[in-house]
Amino acid sequence: MVHSRMPADEDLTWGRSTVETACPLDCPDTCSLAISLERGRITKIDHSPRLADTNGFICSKVRRFDRRVYGEERLLYPGSRRGAKGEASFNRIGWDQALETVAGRMRAIRRQFGAEAILPLSYGGSNGLLSQDTTDARLFRSFGTSRLARTVCAAPTTAATAALYGRIAGVANEDYRHARLIVIWGANPSTSGFHLVPHVRQAARDGATVVVIDPRRTALARRADIHLAVRPGTDVVVALAIHRFLFEQGFADEAFLAKWTVNADELRRRAAEWTFERAGAVAEVDPELLEKVAELYAETSPAVIRCGWGLERNRNGGNAALAVLALPAVGGKFGVRGGGYSMSSSGAMPLSKEDWIETVEPDARLVNMNRLGRALTEYDDPPVKMLIVYNCNPLATLPAQNRVLAGLERDDLFTVVFDQVMTDTARWADVVLPATTFLEQYDLAHSYGHGAVQLVQPVIEPAGESRPNVEVFADLAARLGIEIDEQLQSDIGTLMHVAGALPDNAGEELLSRGITRGSAPAAPVQFVDVFPRTPDGRVDLLPAALEQSAPLGLYRFRPEPAPDRYPLALISPASDKTVSSTLGELRTRQVRLQIHPRDAEARDLSTGDVARVFNDEGEIHCAINVNPDVRPGVVSLPKGLWRRDTMNGCTANALVSDELTDLGDGACFNDARVEVTRVVTAELGGRNIAIWTAPATPKRVH
Repeated sequence: MVHSRMPADEDLTWGRSTVETACPLDCPDTCSLAISLERGRITKIDHSPRLADTNGFICSKVRRFDRRVYGEERLLYPGSRRGAKGEASFNRIGWDQALETVAGRMRAIRRQFGAEAILPLSYGGSNGLLSQDTTDARLFRSFGTSRLARTVCAAPTTAATAALYGRIAGVANEDYRHARLIVIWGANPSTSGFHLVPHVRQAARDGATVVVIDPRRTALARRADIHLAVRPGTDVVVALAIHRFLFEQGFADEAFLAKWTVNADELRRRAAEWTFERAGAVAEVDPELLEKVAELYAETSPAVIRCGWGLERNRNGGNAALAVLALPAVGGKFGVRGGGYSMSSSGAMPLSKEDWIETVEPDARLVNMNRLGRALTEYDDPPVKMLIVYNCNPLATLPAQNRVLAGLERDDLFTVVFDQVMTDTARWADVVLPATTFLEQYDLAHSYGHGAVQLVQPVIEPAGESRPNVEVFADLAARLGIEIDEQLQSDIGTLMHVAGALPDNAGEELLSRGITRGSAPAAPVQFVDVFPRTPDGRVDLLPAALEQSAPLGLYRFRPEPAPDRYPLALISPASDKTVSSTLGELRTRQVRLQIHPRDAEARDLSTGDVARVFNDEGEIHCAINVNPDVRPGVVSLPKGLWRRDTMNGCTANALVSDELTDLGDGACFNDARVEVTRVVTAELGGRNIAIWTAPATPKRVH
């Protein structure tokens, strides 16, 4: 049953206890956790045996999460801005005053401009099922605010997987040990989802061949049998060249294609132009090595592809995902343990937030979050006059960072930020509200790796006056005259409501055991235990809806602009320091741009030099690190940086346009093309080089 807020296994003599919970942060592993406490304070965060998939170890990011809970940048009280925007200086106020201020501004804006002038902005990658799309959705739908298209991540890949397979569960981590060929494509499990790594290494020890396709030489790429260091944005042509080989050399599984797919002939026709030589020239990889990968894939079984999200972050991202995920169908890799693909298994237990929101979504304006900067600076019918940010740090995570910043600087924009710490975005707020962390509230963590849903429960009392999302939005709704069911006015009540809406009576198991998979098998074999959830139960290799939405159609390649001015591709992969931008406040050193020795030599750059990284969108000033692990023609900065992490307060997103992907209207983070030069004078290229840092400890809410 659901535990109370009193820790379990408490030693009353010493005030020591251990509590089991789960991590909801944006990672496929969704680990079970055991939290050690002494006198109500966290002393250790470690793994729990509750979930076998992640038993044994957890990442260093979560091990140090108590540094966020108790850190100096933690928001403890509501605050109202004093002084200029961006100074992070706030007067302490009470919750009543804070929420009355927010409610009053919402009513006034609706009267003058209409409710669509209010934009709630959230992205629940690092939150559970309760913290987003429960009470908040009821509030904003009832009030009639603008809607948000949450497409900053996984939009192209979700469009591809849903159209092909209906989002069936993927190959489980433990089944990688059965594979004889493992292809890690656009993923780096060593930093995101690292419970897969031991299984890959064991398979390799048992004789499996490992292929890594990535612009960087990642930890797994160093150990791999083959590393294809493709140029960002070209994954689609590499996959199509493999398709061409399968079809033309008689390795396509015609029996499977006839029984389980439609439109295979059209895929065959569109792949025909992509010879190894042509694809190799575009992707800048050895055609013979590409042919070797195709031969291995054709001739080896079981073969599994771990498709990541790195390949979707460019103008060809949707088509890349579509082409890669179609390979197991064409090559006949399904139907055996350790064969097929894995990406997201969030659909293993089919959940619909509409089952618990129960408030009809209005036909209000839809804003793509990737174009927030444009919405804040250009929209006028109506203009965005109020921004309510929660579960998100848009100044650190969204494209076109300079546009977003320009919007936040507007004197006529009223910004509310509801967060755990003083983020880059919170510094620009008019009202800040302190949120609880997952260690201080109830929630449900739904994994997109193993597919299970786990109970998240509070292990400590909330810090300061921080409050859970559901409680705050219910309170705000009441002040606006919007009725919210009594059950949904607390985190534990919302937990019971959502658990009761889970399919297959999974809620009962969840509340009694702390974990459930519903009726989904723990380690399914694709096309034996799980089958396509498409309308006709087959794999459509040329989905009509996607064909109509793609700018050039499906399985097409959009070349990048001529590299004359900006020849280097800037990528921003996940790191071992943060989960997106979460925990960014714990970084202690400014970042360094990773650049290949050949590119550094051509620009007379050495490790430690301060460089200007620039394009037409903006520029970054930071030191460089000459590193052969990034391929020539590519430079790299970590994902999720905060503005303090560079010398001029700009991150990789300042160089990313708000152009959208070919499918799903996602973000093109890895499409940034830049040049890098040494900073040799105080003024370069007509722009002053200024050292910008946020205060190490922002001004607290007084």
